[in-house]
Amino acid sequence: MRYELYYWPGIQGRGEFVRLALEEAGADYVDVARRAGGLERMFRLLEGERVARPSFAPPFLRAGRLIIGQTANILLYLGARLRLAPASEAGRLWAHQLQLTIADLVDETHDTHHPIASSLYYEDQRPEAKRRAADFLKRRAPKYLGYFERVLELNPAGDGHLVGARLSYPDLSLFQILEGLRYAFPAALQRLERKFPRVVALHDRVAERPRLKAYLASGRRLAFNEQGIFRHYPELDAR
Repeated sequence: MRYELYYWPGIQGRGEFVRLALEEAGADYVDVARRAGGLERMFRLLEGERVARPSFAPPFLRAGRLIIGQTANILLYLGARLRLAPASEAGRLWAHQLQLTIADLVDETHDTHHPIASSLYYEDQRPEAKRRAADFLKRRAPKYLGYFERVLELNPAGDGHLVGARLSYPDLSLFQILEGLRYAFPAALQRLERKFPRVVALHDRVAERPRLKAYLASGRRLAFNEQGIFRHYPELDAR
């Protein structure tokens, strides 16, 4: 099947978690909005065409007649089809649970630079952002990373994966989380990472997987920037 991914063309954002799964699996897909006329197609599916089950916002995936929205939901669908999730129901639910926890962390990361409202510019909420980022780096990021460190430690199958003994889509998403946090808070992460060696080791193994390594070095991988979820504002990076 050829998949169609619909997401904003200039940012990694939440769409990147889906891209990583598609790239790792070598799936046949098109990043629609990055092609000529793609944004118009995306908006037609969001707002114009008669779609029985419309998505609230990008990302969403078209797979045959299915249109699937929400990052964790897309990955739940793709996981079994791309061999990036366990075969058992219990394993698939566990992978989905981890992805939902990652989604919570993504939201909290976003709110470090937009703590009041997404409709306001960062410059309109800078004092609140400094307070929110300080708390995030002191309490929330360590709590999340500590949780994933513990999951890796407790995985009975071992081998440094979050779920079972093979790579799964939550591993790819945790890789992206660490990439994003390193971009947004390089000074803070240099200090924090020392406490979570298993998370760092997983990140490094994912980065060396052949398909992912080729993707990360290619033009398909968009650069981080100050329009996405992970943004680097030096005044928010606790030293």
